[in-house]
Amino acid sequence: MTDSPAVNSSPYEPAAQDEDFRELTRRVQAAGLMRPRTGQYVTGIAVVWLMNALGWAALAYSGGSWWKVVLAAVWLAVWHEQLAFIVHDAGHRQITRSRKVIQALGLVHGNLMLGVCFGWWVQHHNRHHNHPNHLELDPDILRRVAVFAPEQAQDRKGFARFLAANQRYLFFPLLGLEALVLRIAGVIALRRRALRKPLLEGGLMVLHAVLFFGGLFVLLPWPSVLLFLAVHQVLLGYLLGLGFAVNHKGLPTRVGKEWSWLERQVLTSRTLPTGYIGDFFYGGLNYQIEHHLFPGMPRAALRRAYPLVKQFCVEREIPYVETGVLESYRDLAEHLGSASEVLRGTTATA
Repeated sequence: MTDSPAVNSSPYEPAAQDEDFRELTRRVQAAGLMRPRTGQYVTGIAVVWLMNALGWAALAYSGGSWWKVVLAAVWLAVWHEQLAFIVHDAGHRQITRSRKVIQALGLVHGNLMLGVCFGWWVQHHNRHHNHPNHLELDPDILRRVAVFAPEQAQDRKGFARFLAANQRYLFFPLLGLEALVLRIAGVIALRRRALRKPLLEGGLMVLHAVLFFGGLFVLLPWPSVLLFLAVHQVLLGYLLGLGFAVNHKGLPTRVGKEWSWLERQVLTSRTLPTGYIGDFFYGGLNYQIEHHLFPGMPRAALRRAYPLVKQFCVEREIPYVETGVLESYRDLAEHLGSASEVLRGTTATA
């Protein structure tokens, strides 16, 4: 079996024939935006660990009080999202180029601390970066029950058909399950033997479950454990789901290979410029066009890359989609409704 794409020399498809992309790359590099920010990442990771420790300490001193448990669950959900962003950035080699450090960061923060399989995530996510919004190759589209183009509708049967037909209203409520869905996907990858180090990855995921649930039952009575899990898992699912859902959905889909690297990344993504609080909750991925063009760019540089990339697209007359946060969710809902309209029509006449 081949190495994980996270540590191969070229996890993304080459763009050697894309002259526009080469010119944009020269500008980005000249601005110093690809320079490693190791010190910033070390500080940020230390802060995330400290905030998570404070959350567990709050649980230990909650005495099972329902409102203290809820507050601790909300706090830990927010900082567990930040753990997920560390996994994401490690997989893209933003933190370091060292293969061993990448693996250690991914396995510790993904498998051990979140119960999310790092090996599966990297393989899955790099395929997505190579083929964003491709109806036959983008795994973020293929693994969803939702349909993102009318031509996908014909494959939906039974309950999946019902979900897709009503996806405009169900998509956002069901995002609360995203944290659970990510863990299940890792387990499926283990069962399919799709990972290079299944014993290590699976063992760390089991250890996560033992420590996480064991810690909860040691610190809290079982009714408080159930309350914590309900609040924490649903909120974490929403934080992850809402952070990723608006990046590509509602933008052009494709089935061919006619677009250049720059076109496929820009035309299928949207950027949501926000303040620093928004950047925190999106993990910098609100600058999705910039991230997709340069996956290895450190998170802290994305905000600075935004005006540079936007201006370049204006010069080359390439459509650059920039929206507000609420507008992006509205556009997504409208797109989900139009993509599944054919299903509602056939359901009504059935």
